[in-house]
Amino acid sequence: MKSKNIITLIAIIIAVLGINIVINAKGDAEAERTAERTAQQEARRERRAERLANYEKYIDSIVLSHSFRFMPQTMQQLPAGQIRTIFNPSYEVAIWNDAVDVCMPFLKGYTPPYYPVVFNYVLPSVEDYTTEQTSHGWIVSFSSNMFSVNEYKFIFDISSHYGGAQLTISSPFYNSMQYNGNIVGN
Repeated sequence: MKSKNIITLIAIIIAVLGINIVINAKGDAEAERTAERTAQQEARRERRAERLANYEKYIDSIVLSHSFRFMPQTMQQLPAGQIRTIFNPSYEVAIWNDAVDVCMPFLKGYTPPYYPVVFNYVLPSVEDYTTEQTSHGWIVSFSSNMFSVNEYKFIFDISSHYGGAQLTISSPFYNSMQYNGNIVGN
């Protein structure tokens, strides 16, 4: 009977030790998985930060090269007109080193009824072309009469971080139009 109790006691001690070893092994495996996940998350954060920095450099370079296209997604007549979504991918303002290509919808008139027109011009030259760096990106502006007696002022507010841009086309004879969209290199 005594030997049976000793054998049972030894079996219980071995079982407890085995369970303890299994628990420790599971804890070590969980700690390894947590450390691995943390390392993977940190690597993803670093890759994202590098992609964001590279994108900002890309936007800065295309603005400074004077070779980019603005593609509008919305338009609004200022000061408080209806926001309209632009679905036509043909509308754009392309800035080249030696010309500006304009194909944009515009609403003419100070009071209703406004009438829609499409500015569809290749401007061989523009006046007062300026590029100014701001805390969030760039302000690019120029003016042109677009082969008429009316002078139009184009002002791009470009975000280097987001790649988004806001274009305002103003004129002394009509309400200004504001477009939101993005820019890409030519």
